[in-house]
Amino acid sequence: MSLKRTSHVKTDRPAAVTGGATPDWKELAATAFQRTRMPMVVADATADDYPIVLANAAFLNLTGYEADEVLGRNCRFLQGKATSAAAVAEIRSALREQREVSVELLNYRKDGTPFWNRLHISPVYDDDERVVYYFGSQVDSTEYRRIQSLEASEHRLLLEVDHRANNVLALVDSIVRLTKSENSALYAASVQNRIQSLARAHSLLSRRGWQNVPLREAIQTQLEPYGASRAVLKGPDIMLLAHAVQPLALFIHELAVNAATHGSLSGEAGQVAISWSDIPNTNGLVLIWEETGGPPPPKERKPGFGTVIAEATVRRQLQGSAEREWLDGGMKVLVEVPNVTTAR
Repeated sequence: MSLKRTSHVKTDRPAAVTGGATPDWKELAATAFQRTRMPMVVADATADDYPIVLANAAFLNLTGYEADEVLGRNCRFLQGKATSAAAVAEIRSALREQREVSVELLNYRKDGTPFWNRLHISPVYDDDERVVYYFGSQVDSTEYRRIQSLEASEHRLLLEVDHRANNVLALVDSIVRLTKSENSALYAASVQNRIQSLARAHSLLSRRGWQNVPLREAIQTQLEPYGASRAVLKGPDIMLLAHAVQPLALFIHELAVNAATHGSLSGEAGQVAISWSDIPNTNGLVLIWEETGGPPPPKERKPGFGTVIAEATVRRQLQGSAEREWLDGGMKVLVEVPNVTTAR
């Protein structure tokens, strides 16, 4: 079976070979894979649970495992108690949709020591355009994260925020104060994921010249890491005022993470429907988030911490209201916010 190259990997052969020898390309590729200093694995996409079929020496050195302890297993054995559920959900969504993904998450070596792994996964296709393997590369970013502490990262983010987006400072402050975890690594990952959500909204605003942004585009930007293909968006073409983009983005992010880790997007058949309409003569907005096909609701129907942050953002930053209703296969959230859209 011949394998097609992925779009981002250049595999053109050289025009000439030293000494006129004809190389064995398979042997050359295998040698390069094994000897490169970047940790790499290849997983079988046609088998259940994506077992590892190749692991190079750099990967074994990074993780501390022997080859026979790695081959045939899913890479999740590197996860541990402080691995971010949101990062895992992002990986799971990419594999389900057979697309590339890059994510940073906390992993654990065989001896239990944690390390930050900058993971990139790419699908490998055969001649019939079927995904037959997944190629994964890892970069140990532990030292970088140690040097660039969370406090310094937040400081750089604040410096980059344009003066026309001063309201984001209040959002960052709320994230840092409201995010809760007794585990420092989980706390750092939770804060980082939320600030990355704001960063995506910030980039969208920057591309739009800090002008009004289409509501649909603002929502899609936050759904992309967590299963946008299973989200149905329905509503008129509404332009969102610039000051409302980042608070609303954080709201959508929290609901998307919750759906990907605990709700309808955590399984194979779940779906999210997001609909909206404007409130005539008020420049207000009604938005409905509804999950279906997910696991049954918990016996104790208390909102998760992400949902609490989402609803607090609506109330405090947008002066709106949010109502939640549990369904058999998910959750429904109704939001109303004033003065966030342009007149139509």
